[in-house]
Amino acid sequence: MTALTARRRRFALLSLALGGFAIGSTEFVAMGLLPNIAHDLLPQLYGQSVEQATAHAGWLVSAYALGVVVGAPTIAATTSHVPRKKLLLILLVAFVVATLASAVLPNFHLVLIARFAAGLPHGAYFGIASLAAASIMGPGNRGKGVAFVLGGLTVANIVGVPAITALGQVAGWRVAYLAVAGLFALTFLAVAAALPHQAADEGASIRRELQAFRRPQVWLMMGVGAIGFGGFFAVYSYVSTAVTIGAGLSESIVPLVLVGVGIGMTIGNVIGGWASDKSIRRTLVVGFVALIGSLVGYALTADTIYGIFAFAFLLGLSSSVINPAIQSRLMEVAGESRVIAAALNHSAFNLGNSLGAYLGGAVIAAGLGVAAPAWVGVVLALLGVILTVVSFTVERRSTRRASLEAAGLTAGSSRVSA
Repeated sequence: MTALTARRRRFALLSLALGGFAIGSTEFVAMGLLPNIAHDLLPQLYGQSVEQATAHAGWLVSAYALGVVVGAPTIAATTSHVPRKKLLLILLVAFVVATLASAVLPNFHLVLIARFAAGLPHGAYFGIASLAAASIMGPGNRGKGVAFVLGGLTVANIVGVPAITALGQVAGWRVAYLAVAGLFALTFLAVAAALPHQAADEGASIRRELQAFRRPQVWLMMGVGAIGFGGFFAVYSYVSTAVTIGAGLSESIVPLVLVGVGIGMTIGNVIGGWASDKSIRRTLVVGFVALIGSLVGYALTADTIYGIFAFAFLLGLSSSVINPAIQSRLMEVAGESRVIAAALNHSAFNLGNSLGAYLGGAVIAAGLGVAAPAWVGVVLALLGVILTVVSFTVERRSTRRASLEAAGLTAGSSRVSA
C-alpha cells in the first residue's frame, strides 16, 4: 500500500467507519420497530396478542443474525484472494440490494428471507474493513483499528438507529429501511473515492483460511462471543417492549433509550480498543463482570424508565468493551487465517444475537415479563466468563508444557555434546 497523507488516511478510515454506521443501522433498527413491523406484517396475530406478535417479529432479528453466521466464514474464505477494496465495494452493493428488498417485499416470509440475505455480507465487511484499517493505522494498533471500524456501528446507535427508528414510527418501517439502503449507497461512494488499493493477503487461499477451524482456541473464542454476548441481545432486542409494556410509556421514548445505549456502546468501544492493546485477558474478564452487573440491575428495574435508561446505557458500555477484545483475540489465535478470523468474530456475535433474541422473545411470550430476558442474559454472560477462563487456562498450560519440553530438549542436547 502506498504512503498516505494524514488527510487521506483520515478520509479512508472514516469511509470504513461509515460502512459500520450503515451496518449498525440495518442490524439494530428493527429492534426499535418490532411492534410496528408486527402490526403491519402480522396483523392477525397482533390483534390476538401484541406480545406474541412482537416476539414472532423478532425472527427478523434472528434471520439477519443467521445470515451473518453463514456469510462471514463463507465469504471470507472464498474471497480471501480478492483485493480488499474491490471486495468491500462488492459487499456494499449486496447490502444495498438486500436492504431495498427488505423495504419493498410484501409479506413477512419474504421480508424474513431478505433480512437473512442482508446479513450475509456483514461479517466479511467488518473483517476486511478491520484488516484494512489496521494496515492504514500501522503496527501495534490492531485493537485500535478494529475499534475504529466498529466505532461506526456504535455511533449508529447514538444517531442512526434512534433517528431512523423515529422516522419509521412516523413514516412507516419500510421508509426506515429505504433510508438505510441510502446509507449503504453513500458508503459505496465514500469507499470508492477514499480507500487506497490494498492487495489481498499474500498466499491467501480457501485452504489456508479454513485451517482456522482446526484450532481449539478459535472455537473457544467463538463460544465466548456467541454465548457470552448473547446476554446483551436478549435485552436489547426487546427494549421497545420494556419501554411500552414494562414501563407503560409512549413509543416515542424508545429512540431516547436507544441513544443512551449507543452512547454507552461508543464509550465502551473506545475503552475496549485501547484496553485490548494492553491486555486482552483483563479486558474480557472486567468487561464480562460489568456486563453481568448491568444485566442484574436491568432485571431488577425494568419496570421503571429510570432503570431502563441507566442500565441500558451500562449494557451498551460493558458489551462494547468486550467486542474489540474478542475480535483481537480471534485474530491472535487463528495463525495465518487472518481474513476468516476477522470475520468469525461477527459470526460469533450474531449467533449471540440470534440466540439472545430467540430466548428473550421466548420468555416474554411465555408470560414471564419484560425483565425475564435480562435473567436469561445473566446465565449466558456467566457461561461466557467460564469459556474465557477455559481459553486462557488451556493456553497457559500449553505454553508451560512447550517451555518444559524445550528445556528438556536443550538439556538433552547439552548432555550429548558433553
